Amino acid sequence: MNAEQSENTSNKGQLGEDVASAFLRDKGYEIIERNWRIGEGEIDIIAKTAQTIVFVEVKTAYSDKFGDPLEWVNSAKQRQIGKMAAVWIERHKVENCWFRFDVLALTKKDNGFQVKHIEDAFML
Repeated sequence: MNAEQSENTSNKGQLGEDVASAFLRDKGYEIIERNWRIGEGEIDIIAKTAQTIVFVEVKTAYSDKFGDPLEWVNSAKQRQIGKMAAVWIERHKVENCWFRFDVLALTKKDNGFQVKHIEDAFML
């Protein structure tokens, strides 16, 4: 992948995260952080709803060439997100909260994005 392709992919990913954040806000979630990085990993969105902190992985597809974006969050990715979430929880000294892991899959359609929100998509 050359620099131009990498930048284009990054811009597409950013657009998907913008759409996902707006979707979550519309559902009443408070966005706490976006693109929280530690080491080589990143949590796309950290949000809160009621007494639950939600770690959200966003996958954006611009075609069906690579299959359903929900399938892109494999067990290795889940473990990586879980480890990063544990660090985030420790650093923010979060107590008396529930936690869960959601996946938001966006697929580009002619008139925008089709959004699939899987709450409690995986457990660790």
